[in-house]
Amino acid sequence: MKVRASSNHLFQLTHLGAINCYLVREDDGFTLIDTGWPGNQAQPIMQEAHKLGLPIVRIVLTHAHIDHVGSLDALHDALPNAQVAISERDARFLSGDKSLDPSEPQVPLRGGYTVCKTKPALLLHEGDRIGSLEVIATPGHTPGHIAFLDTRDRAVIVGDAFQTLGGVAVSGTIKPLFPL
Repeated sequence: MKVRASSNHLFQLTHLGAINCYLVREDDGFTLIDTGWPGNQAQPIMQEAHKLGLPIVRIVLTHAHIDHVGSLDALHDALPNAQVAISERDARFLSGDKSLDPSEPQVPLRGGYTVCKTKPALLLHEGDRIGSLEVIATPGHTPGHIAFLDTRDRAVIVGDAFQTLGGVAVSGTIKPLFPL
């Protein structure tokens, strides 16, 4: 794992496969944005937070794909007092409910989903605040995908609404990363 400081309060955790996680420094500790794949990522994430000198007190999720929630249960087992938050819409995926609402495009859901035993304590909506982060609804990659705007420096963490290897990612549309 590699840590890149984007500011004095935003730290990007890289080398986690094709995704990134972020630690956002708040007055009471870190907010972790996304948890990475299942497996052995929980321990290195906690170690990086420890090296930076604060505990993880919140875990917020941009969406419910396995590469963003895969280590949620392991992290929550190790940090049982950490508040977990996700959009109300994507929270259903964590419990295995992959049904679509009538108002949503009736296209097959793409991406891997997993059932998590951890239940979110907070269900997020557009405009909600969690610490310095403001919730921005960015549906498309998943029906309840959200981004987080850090109101201190206007940095936006967009999850998979935009990907560095493939551009805009919309559910139901497959774009090859390396087209011929």
